Parts: sequence; C-alpha cells; structure tokens
Amino acid sequence: MNTLRLLYPQWQGGDVGKMIPELNEKDSSTGYYLGAELLEFLAPKDSKTKIAKVPISLEYPKSGVRESKNGILNYDKIVKQSKAALEILNKYKPDKILTLGGECSVSVVPFSYLANKYKDDVAIVWIDAHKDLNLQGDKYQGYHAMALAATFGLIDKEGIARILPAHFNPKDSIIVGLRDFEGKKERCEEIGVKVLSPEESRDSTKLLEWLKSRGKSKAVVHFDLDVLDPSELIMAVGVVENGLKIAEVVNLINAINTNYDLVGLTIAEHMPRVAIKLRNMMRELPLFE
Repeated sequence: MNTLRLLYPQWQGGDVGKMIPELNEKDSSTGYYLGAELLEFLAPKDSKTKIAKVPISLEYPKSGVRESKNGILNYDKIVKQSKAALEILNKYKPDKILTLGGECSVSVVPFSYLANKYKDDVAIVWIDAHKDLNLQGDKYQGYHAMALAATFGLIDKEGIARILPAHFNPKDSIIVGLRDFEGKKERCEEIGVKVLSPEESRDSTKLLEWLKSRGKSKAVVHFDLDVLDPSELIMAVGVVENGLKIAEVVNLINAINTNYDLVGLTIAEHMPRVAIKLRNMMRELPLFE
C-alpha cells in the first residue's frame, strides 16, 4: 500500500490569539506551523514512506487584524491551501495518508480524498474534546471549529464544498472523547453525528460496536491533541479537564487499526508553547544569525 506522510502546517483556521495569554497573538496564531514541524521532526522515520509538505503562508497582518470572508477567518488563504493539498494528493495518489498538522481543518482535504477513493466504504472517528461542527454564521469564525462539518459538505457550499472531491454522510461519523460542547450541545444531534463521552471511550468496546453498525471496511481517524487530559499532557490550545489518557487514545486507534483498514490518520492542534518561548528567547541572544 502506498502511504503518504503529509506535513500540513496550516494555522489560518484557528482564531486562538487571545486564548494563550503567555504568548502574543502572532506567535499563538502561527504556532500551529511550528507544531506541525515538530511533529514531523519527532515522528518515527520510514524510508519507504513518501513525504510531502503543503505550502502554507506565514504572512501575518501588521495591524494584527485578520480578514474574515464568507463567515470564515482567512478564507482566501484556506481555499488556496486546500487546493494545494488536493493537488499534492492527486499527484501522489496515496492509498493511505498520515497527516501532521496544523489546526483541525488539516483533516478535511485528506479525508475527502479518501472518501472519494473508497466510495462510501469509510467511517470517520473524530477524537476530540470539541465537536468541530460550527457553521457559518456562528460567532466563532475559525475554520478549525468547522472542520468535521466541512467533511460533510456543510461549509461554504459554493466554494470549499465544491473543491472537495467527496463528502461524508454524518451518520458515518463519531466524535470520541467530546466534553466541551461550547454551548451548542444540540448541534451533534441536529446534524446526526454519534458522540461518545470520555467515560464511554476509556476502552474500545462502544467504539467498535458503533463501527460494526456502520458496515464499513475502512476508517479514518482524526486525533486532536486537546482530547488528552491536561493533568497528563498539555499539547494543544484547549485545556479541558477529564480528558482521555495517552494510553487510552493509543489503544483506541490501535483497536481500529486491528479490526478495520485504517486508511487515514491525522494528528492535529499541536501548540508548542514551550518551544515558542524557547525560540523567542534565542532570538534575543547574540551570535544567532
């Protein structure tokens, strides 16, 4: 099987500038870029796996004010970068994709590509503290909070939705570890997405039962690092108590891989606070040229 490791350091989908008080707005916003590069640096290396990087702009407005269009922050950049990601996938034609991001929206294009490749035989497992089902018109305009909805074709129907080669049925998706509904708990039910709480996700029983009920042979997994319990590890912007342990998430993903053909895996929302502070400190020291 042809596996592509896709480095996708997109940051424009997040609106997190004020959520990390120890960093300035530019550093916290663009921090996802460094987060993706660090994931790639730390990842196990396999000489057989092809690696491609989506070109991502690091341009940040001097005014600090990022433009919104069609109810989506940095819309034009996101559209351009989505097209670039799809061009890469169409060039390499992978059977499986490992995506290292970047904020949550980095799953949208790879998952859509795989949905098109395997034609109604793929289920989505979205492991996340948040639902990522925001819609245009919601107060928060960060595209990463719309990422799962985008895989269903519910976002920017005349633009982004048309770029994507295929859309998923919401009934073939499940959010695992969800514990912060951001005031819209009914949204999951309205759209038709199954939800498992952290307590229901401590082992793989309920997840595997749900996967069996969908009748698919393949799965894609989105792993947002904010699903992890902050008492064990803080690697993302979101810090919500009562999350999953590292071992629990690893066991869930391995259980999926054992019982199904895992064709897509994304690791997203890496916000390396300490590394950003260290980088900024070194910028203030002599002899770094």
